[in-house]
Amino acid sequence: MLRFKKISTFFLCLFLGLYLSTNAHPMPNSMVLLKIHEKNISGEIQLPLGELQSAIGMGVDDHSERLLERLGDSLRIYLKQHIRPKSFEDKLWTVELGAMKVVETKSKLTGDYKELVVAFTMTPPPNADLRNFYFDYDVILHQVASHQILINIKQDWQQGIMADDSTMQQIGVIAIDIPTGKIPVFQVSLQQGSGWMGFKSMVSLGINHIKEGTDHLLFLLTLLLPATLLVENKRWARFAGVKTSLVKLLKIVTAFTIGHSLTLIIGSFQLINFPSQPIEILIAISIFISAIHAYKPLFEGKEIFIAGGFGLIHGLAFADKITHLELNFQQKIISIFGFNVGIELMQLFVVLLTMPFLILLSQTKSYSIFRKVGSILVAISALAWMVERVSGDSNFITQLIEKTASKSLYLLLVLAVISLISYVRERELER
Repeated sequence: MLRFKKISTFFLCLFLGLYLSTNAHPMPNSMVLLKIHEKNISGEIQLPLGELQSAIGMGVDDHSERLLERLGDSLRIYLKQHIRPKSFEDKLWTVELGAMKVVETKSKLTGDYKELVVAFTMTPPPNADLRNFYFDYDVILHQVASHQILINIKQDWQQGIMADDSTMQQIGVIAIDIPTGKIPVFQVSLQQGSGWMGFKSMVSLGINHIKEGTDHLLFLLTLLLPATLLVENKRWARFAGVKTSLVKLLKIVTAFTIGHSLTLIIGSFQLINFPSQPIEILIAISIFISAIHAYKPLFEGKEIFIAGGFGLIHGLAFADKITHLELNFQQKIISIFGFNVGIELMQLFVVLLTMPFLILLSQTKSYSIFRKVGSILVAISALAWMVERVSGDSNFITQLIEKTASKSLYLLLVLAVISLISYVRERELER
């Protein structure tokens, strides 16, 4: 019995430990996120208010309401005194602090966790090496000996690290040196990357953007739905034939590619600036119109122009990914090309996976029902996206869409089964 209690206690402690490790608020360490650019380094600092309060003696954690209004200037002065990057030749860099905000995480299990997030930019003196320098930083740590500062690279184009990546590269930790009791100066030494690494990372970013962009995938699939059919009496009718379907499909995809490539270039170089919210709303509208067209022909013989026009809208959304990276001209050219390649590879992959089954299914009587139901569901999804993007709040339909999209392989399997069964059944009935 005693042994059973010990075993039970062990597994209970193990369960609680795992639960707490995955659900607790972050440990009270600071985090520094660096973005490496051509002429400077930007980023942000994440400071736990509890630890910050212990370091500066002001009630920043106990009284965090309107903290920036009350102590914003004092906090800026304090931070600049304790952020001292310098070159290997002992020349100080220029440090500029940007926006500050207080972020609060609430948890019934672990309580509230609050941190101060500060944007900053560090600029080296002329002719100094941007990728090799001393990061003399001791915010909080100069007073709280148990504190640690985690240094991470969030973006380094030459190394293929993009700001959109969910994972960052940790390059070190600043902590008290126990034997001496001193705070060591952290040395940043970044490897020289290459344009090829930047290109590969942008290809990957383009692939993931389409892979995770449910709206773009749904738009593409909606364009495919009627691509295999002929129009008779202003209605979608019989199967157009394999050759005709493939040619029509190629023209539609090419037109969409040309459209989004054009605005991707224009938007990436910020030749034309559009707010992101109207663009996202227009994308939802384009999906809705495409769904109506898939149900009943709206643009007979003009699908190529419609695909190209809608491609212009989608390209502006693609460009937003590149403009936020703050790249130089050469890096931007390579990035646009790589990002576009990634988009096209993913689109081609989706077409190659789905089109054979759509061609089979469109030769059966079941396709009319499949196309109409699919069109209605896409139209409802587009309307839900419009509401979400106007209001700024998600709704149960958009949440359901995201959950369903995560099961895309199962959806493809269902399409394959329906197509094969319907096609074989009709061939047997014809005999």
